[in-house]
Amino acid sequence: MKSNFYSRPVDEFATSKADALILVGRILFAWVFVGSAYGAIFNFSGSVGYSRSLNLPAPELFTATNIALEILISVSLVLGIGTRFCAVLTFMFVLVATAIAHRYWEYPAGAQQIGQYNHFLKNISIMGGAMLIFVTGAGRFSFDRRM
Repeated sequence: MKSNFYSRPVDEFATSKADALILVGRILFAWVFVGSAYGAIFNFSGSVGYSRSLNLPAPELFTATNIALEILISVSLVLGIGTRFCAVLTFMFVLVATAIAHRYWEYPAGAQQIGQYNHFLKNISIMGGAMLIFVTGAGRFSFDRRM
């Protein structure tokens, strides 16, 4: 498809800088998992308490597994190792997390429901980002390309 006059410079920039932009995008995308893992590690008891509040079996194991997956996702995305597999893992991880922890419709109308709804929407967006990474791959600046 031919670009119009106004979009041509944007298209050319995106195309010429695609690999660097994909790297930046992977890092920014991973940041939510880095931050979540960091918070859960340094407030493990609080994270276990949240898992317990969701009536999850073995909340300590659930929390530890959650942290391990978030670290795996973070490292894989930032370094571009097994990136397409990681994108599928990320999609599934966030889908399950959303189904377990962000059922906003179960909360009474008000601040809690709005907060859970915002988390729900954020997670839907993360799943969309995972799909985009699955399609684009890691780009040139990744261990996937070096192997």
